[in-house]
Amino acid sequence: MNNVLLRLRNISVKFDDETILDDVSLEICDKEFVTLLGPSGCGKTTTLRIIGGFVSPDKGEVWFENGLLNDVPAHKRPVNTIFQKYALFPNLNVYENVAFGLRVKKTPESEIKKTVHDMLSMVNLLGFERRDISTLSGGQQQRVAIARALAVKPRLLLLDEPLGALDLKLRKDMQVELKNIQKRLGITFIYVTHDQEEALSMSDRVVVMNNGVIQQIGTPEDIYNEPENAFVADFIGESNIVDGVMLEDYKAQFSGHTFECLDKGYAPKEQVDVVVRPEDVDIVPVEQGMLKGTVTSVTFKGVHFEIIVDIGGFKWMVQTTDYQPVGANIGLFIEPDAIHIMKKSEYSGMYGDYSSFSEDFDKLSDAEEGSDNA
Repeated sequence: MNNVLLRLRNISVKFDDETILDDVSLEICDKEFVTLLGPSGCGKTTTLRIIGGFVSPDKGEVWFENGLLNDVPAHKRPVNTIFQKYALFPNLNVYENVAFGLRVKKTPESEIKKTVHDMLSMVNLLGFERRDISTLSGGQQQRVAIARALAVKPRLLLLDEPLGALDLKLRKDMQVELKNIQKRLGITFIYVTHDQEEALSMSDRVVVMNNGVIQQIGTPEDIYNEPENAFVADFIGESNIVDGVMLEDYKAQFSGHTFECLDKGYAPKEQVDVVVRPEDVDIVPVEQGMLKGTVTSVTFKGVHFEIIVDIGGFKWMVQTTDYQPVGANIGLFIEPDAIHIMKKSEYSGMYGDYSSFSEDFDKLSDAEEGSDNA
């Protein structure tokens, strides 16, 4: 990996005898957009706070380029942070909020004026200089927070769920905006979110975390297409995850059928987890199906139908544009490149069966009329 900017080495943290981070090591490159992704309580925000200097690790080291940061206070680190609650100064107008860090650094007034102008131009807030913070919308306040953080030219920007308070459309707009700003300025961004779609759409690399441990690091494409365990497969999008056996290289057996696949290097007859994404399953007539099942639930999602199919008591999800009624007997066809084999892990058997989804969650979906819970 070239131009490593930040290194975390064997970071561990406990709060009240509860392990929050367990021997976490991570390298982040200069000019990279890296997202820490995981459920609430997985350790992602604590990781960010350790980098920012707000939390001290019980064990391990934080290196920035060739300097050890462990004993460097937060205000002396080449880092700035944007929080979900933007922490703007309500008694200062937009201009003074953006100028605040520059004034602390005793920057000449002429340079402050130019920098504030440039920052507000970048976040499309020119003309808002004299506005009170209280008169701004959530999206506008978020832009002020970004401008203020970037005005001091940090080498590294930490973003802790900064879009969490925005509505869905504005959040999606700001995802694009943030990614464009990061590319334009060439600043390294470390972004924390629990939103999988946000992580996949914005990041150069994604760090998936759970229970204080890094589960997988990779590009969005790698994380989605080649998950390393059942937790990652389930957390990054919908997944059918079934028990299987690798009979030999390129040949897997699951759900009562033997399939050609693209995986190799497993022991003969090794027990494995098999992942098939719902969009990669084709519905065919029963007599042409590799697997056969009965439709137990159908939900219209706008661009496709989400169909739950009972195959021998295990409920599969299929996403398709071909409508199938509840009660229909159908065949499923799966191409070799749609099958992904994973080694057994502590998460095996915990995810990937849509039994509860089909019986309970669809009732909620009907009641909510497709409201978004991302």
